This record gives sequence, C-alpha cells and structure tokens, in this order.
Amino acid sequence: MLGEKNHRKWKIADVGQWLKSAFLAAIKGEFLLRLHVSKYFIHIIYTFFLFWVSIWLSIKIEKTLTKVEDNRKVLQDTEIYHAQKTVELAGMGKMSKVEEMLRDKGSALAIPTKPANRIK
Repeated sequence: MLGEKNHRKWKIADVGQWLKSAFLAAIKGEFLLRLHVSKYFIHIIYTFFLFWVSIWLSIKIEKTLTKVEDNRKVLQDTEIYHAQKTVELAGMGKMSKVEEMLRDKGSALAIPTKPANRIK
C-alpha cells in the first residue's frame, strides 16, 4: 500500500495550479488545444451554434407571445367599447327616447301626428 501512495503523480495542492493554468489557457484560447480535442472542434462549434439558435428562437417566441397577449387585451377593450356603442344605438332607435332627447335639448320637434304632405 505504501508503494501505491508513492506512485501518485499529483497532489491536492496541485489543483490550484492546474485551475490557474486552465483559466489562463481559456483566456488565451488554448484550452481546447491543451485537452487535445482539435479533431472534435467542428462538433463543438456545431453544438455552440445549436445552443445559440435555441436561445434566439426562445427569445423570439417570447416576444411574439407578449405581442399576442397585448393585442388580445386591446381586442377585448375594443369589443367592450363596441358592445357599449351597440347598446346606446339600440336605445336611441326608439322613438320615445329620441323624443325625450329632443325635449331635453329644448327643441319643438315632436313625433308627427299626421302624414307628410306630398308636393308634385
């Protein structure tokens, strides 16, 4: 067992040095070369591209859903306004309501009592 401990090539204290070296390699752009993954470089680029497209599409979908929700609120408000105007118009279609409005405004007009004269 003592022989196995002597064959150990690295120590726990070397982890800090390795992390510093890895950080500096990543900053210089040499990290992938040090790991000898240059033959997988195109796969790494392709994976990065797929992640980027996925994030971009999710942002676009979120913006579209936000617009749809805003437009749904505007449409609902417009439908409420249209319903109110329809009710007001139906109320004004009654002759008694029109006559009452004319009386309130001080007009002498009223519902005709005899048919209109025809001029030839």
